[in-house]
Amino acid sequence: MEAEITLEYDDTKDAEAVARAVSPDNFKVPPSLSIETTSIGNKVVTYIKCGRKLPTFIATIDDLLFCVSIAEKTLLTTKKLR
Repeated sequence: MEAEITLEYDDTKDAEAVARAVSPDNFKVPPSLSIETTSIGNKVVTYIKCGRKLPTFIATIDDLLFCVSIAEKTLLTTKKLR
């Protein structure tokens, strides 16, 4: 199974910050699972390949989106404090 998830932001800096925030998770994956996240302009693109069962694939996407949500909330809070 494979997925490509693309998220669009208002500017390049936000996209880079979110990509950096979720990228460390890319290194801690079990065998037959790969996750790659990059920022391209104002977009964050994540590629997921999963050779495991469907529940693992869904849990991986859920975990990624949860981490993205936390990164976005942190960005919003930081902007408010400026």
